[in-house]
Amino acid sequence: MRSLPLFILAISLFISSCGTSSRFGKKDDPPKSREAGEKIEEGVASWYGPNFNGKLTANGETYDMYGLTAAHRTLPFNTIVKVKNLNNGKSVKVRINDRGPYAKNRIIDLSKKAADEINMLGSGTAPVELIMLEGDLKNSKVTNLKVPTYTVQLASFNYEHQAQSHAKKIRGSRVAKVDMGSKRVYRVYHGIYTDKNDARKKQRQLKRQGFSGYVKQIEN
Repeated sequence: MRSLPLFILAISLFISSCGTSSRFGKKDDPPKSREAGEKIEEGVASWYGPNFNGKLTANGETYDMYGLTAAHRTLPFNTIVKVKNLNNGKSVKVRINDRGPYAKNRIIDLSKKAADEINMLGSGTAPVELIMLEGDLKNSKVTNLKVPTYTVQLASFNYEHQAQSHAKKIRGSRVAKVDMGSKRVYRVYHGIYTDKNDARKKQRQLKRQGFSGYVKQIEN
């Protein structure tokens, strides 16, 4: 009988410890929402449709106005953002696959389907906030969401020594490694510009020197 109080005490301590683990352990922690993300920008959204449907987007896809996609000046392609209409609280998730809008004070151009989802087809524009759901700006070359940057691409090679050899011929050029899926290429670039016209001017100057190239927006 003298062992009975010790047994009861042991049972009490066991139950108490279980309760403590339950309160502070992972089991009862609320699940993290997949919708959680960081607000990155606020401004005016517009949309584009029939006049562009079927044409190529900036990342080489065919624009489908019935898909949930959008154009942004600088966000890396395939970034997923939630666009919330601040007039009515409705939101839609879109994937960035194009560049724009270039109209003043607008931050994103939605597909027709995406605009319909947040009820802004009739108005044409709406105040929105952008919340990043999938993407990484920390390791991106995007330094200002509203200001795209450009460079002149002069060549692309499969081997680094070829790119370095070509770059030595062009003062001020640089070689960058670019991973394209399972393949890596080495590109020769010249300059970084926030004004596309400056980049075009440099491209023409280089062409007169015998180096062909084209202006492109710097990606992530």
